[in-house]
Amino acid sequence: MAEIRWSKLAVSDFEDIISYISIDSEENARLFVFRIIDSVETMAIFPYSGRIVPELNNELIREKFFNNYRIIYRIKENVMEVARVLHSDRELPELELNE
Repeated sequence: MAEIRWSKLAVSDFEDIISYISIDSEENARLFVFRIIDSVETMAIFPYSGRIVPELNNELIREKFFNNYRIIYRIKENVMEVARVLHSDRELPELELNE
């Protein structure tokens, strides 16, 4: 299993999504947190199972979808870094990838 790291932008994305969901339902926001974290942990076991991000066409930058959200991550050695968590309708903004 790869070590999981989150970029600052991914953490900010995640917090913004949780805040937005919690406006309607605190319970749904909690469930979302658990499901995203579970998805990320599963991805760390099989990091190459995600598809290559079409906009970047880089073998090491991949994504998985959870509901309407893209979890974009980079694979580097034994590390899987979550770069962004974005609604699928949004265009891909800048990625922050730690070196």
